[in-house]
Amino acid sequence: MRWKILLLLLLYYNAQASVCHRWSRAVLFPAAHRPKRLSSLPLNPVLQTSLEEVELLYEFLLAELEIGPDLQISIKDEELASLRKASDFHTICNNVIPKSIPDIRRLSASLSGHPGILKKEDFERTVLTLAYTAYRTALSQGYQKDIWAQSLISLFQALRHDLMRSSQPGVPP
Repeated sequence: MRWKILLLLLLYYNAQASVCHRWSRAVLFPAAHRPKRLSSLPLNPVLQTSLEEVELLYEFLLAELEIGPDLQISIKDEELASLRKASDFHTICNNVIPKSIPDIRRLSASLSGHPGILKKEDFERTVLTLAYTAYRTALSQGYQKDIWAQSLISLFQALRHDLMRSSQPGVPP
């Protein structure tokens, strides 16, 4: 009878470990893995799959971005905005990255407790969140500026920590 209980506990432990590992990817940016009804938005969009796309992301960030009153981010340069990857950029910036202070703080807390190094798409989304937070910090005044600046520092420290961890040999992803 004891071996049956032991076998059952072992099976339960393996099932729980595989479920937690399988769904852990949605912890940092849950909106990227949550399809919306009646939407043609891609599920889990990624911008940088090649060096050219990394350079294009850099161009998007250097181009003049506009954040509307509804917090929608758009690229002002019409030529850049017409590119296919610009639609992925638009989707990530407007539907995936957090834009409120509580959501950004939640992301920072999740990043500080994240084991291993970030996946490419999580790193990319964190950098975009950092850029958005820097923009909001620059636009804010008084106490709000301090709150945004604190969030900016937290994200920067999390990215720095991830980069330091990834440069160490033998660190699992």
